[in-house]
Amino acid sequence: MGEHVIKLPDVGEGVAEAELVEWHVKVGDLVREDAVLAAVMTDKATVEIPSPVDGEILWLGAEIGDTVAIGSPIVRLKVAGEGNVKAEIGRGDAPEASAPAKSAEPKAEPQPSTPKPAPKPADPQAKVSPAAAPKAARPASISGVPRAEGEKPLASPAVRLRAKEAGIDLRQVPGSGPAGRINHEDIDAFVARGPQVARATGLARKDGVEDIKVVGLRRKIAEKMSLAKSRIPHITYVEEIDVTALEELRATLNKEKRADRPKLTLLPFLMRAMVKAIGEQPNLNALFDDDAGIIHQHEGIHIGIAAQTPNGLVVPVVKHAEARDLWDSAVEVNRLADAAKAGTASREELSGSTITITSLGAMGGVATTPVINYPEVAIVGVNKIMVRPVWDGTQFIPRKMMNLSSSFDHRVIDGWDAAVFVQRIKALLETPALIFVD
Repeated sequence: MGEHVIKLPDVGEGVAEAELVEWHVKVGDLVREDAVLAAVMTDKATVEIPSPVDGEILWLGAEIGDTVAIGSPIVRLKVAGEGNVKAEIGRGDAPEASAPAKSAEPKAEPQPSTPKPAPKPADPQAKVSPAAAPKAARPASISGVPRAEGEKPLASPAVRLRAKEAGIDLRQVPGSGPAGRINHEDIDAFVARGPQVARATGLARKDGVEDIKVVGLRRKIAEKMSLAKSRIPHITYVEEIDVTALEELRATLNKEKRADRPKLTLLPFLMRAMVKAIGEQPNLNALFDDDAGIIHQHEGIHIGIAAQTPNGLVVPVVKHAEARDLWDSAVEVNRLADAAKAGTASREELSGSTITITSLGAMGGVATTPVINYPEVAIVGVNKIMVRPVWDGTQFIPRKMMNLSSSFDHRVIDGWDAAVFVQRIKALLETPALIFVD
């Protein structure tokens, strides 16, 4: 038997380090070749790290939330044959064979005071991880009882997320892992037998507190929002827009569109209106380097589209919107949105914006206060369309109305300039034929 060290591979050109966001294995697990060991994230792209060999996990070199340099050892396995430890130790960059195994448990999930029971040697599947074995290989016990009040259940972030999305109280789920750790098989067993245990307590008082470590994309979002709010004095301007004519035009174009063209949403029209408005006020299409005291005013208009994904908020970028017509803009928005939701958007596609649109669609509310995408100087927020009575001088008539909530960096954009910009967009959207006039 030998030992095999796995290092963090190169996960992207120019990337020197990555953040560990999830372990799929723990010390003692048996894994097979190509089984996913961990997930790391860099520049909002998550990459899974597979095992190149079969073996047993002896050591894990990082914890959830740690930043790991490319080429650093992250996993050590016991393997059949010689392994690669001797060669690695010869270069002085792998852990010593005698080094104690590092706990795979995240710091945010402390172990209970009782020691872990040793795995039963009679059960050869007890160490097989979910990444390496079918779900039926390790059935969960269903004879467990709910935990005592205040006792925190042990589970990985992936299991906690699944339970949260399914509305399952993990305190009611018996765990079959070491020290009662809950795994995916335990969730499956709990769902299969029905939520009788959870219902038995009725309207029970809840006093528990779950500590959730902020890691991965959520931490990057938090850092960027804090930077934007701490360094940019925002001014937010809200304007009401009558989009009745625009919606009629959009419906007509969608009805008569060619089969190879996508369905038009509001965004391509707004993008074309922004391009025309920026042509008259190029200072809105800029990045402000406040450390150097320089405004980088761009000729190319690269519009970021803030998009909500299962992993959090990302901003894919439609490059050179000034060179795209209505249909080309729609195609690119759809392509980038699909890539962002699937987690396949590249770093190039998620960077380089010069101005941003944020929209919550039908959930858009009446008005919002968008946070500028630092270091840009402006962001345009789309609120939901509502039918409201509007006075036309003689009577109230139903019109489709929508608010634009736009924020500006007040250090470099005066309130008057912000109002002129929004009013120009309003005029173009209320008379959409103007969008097509050069």
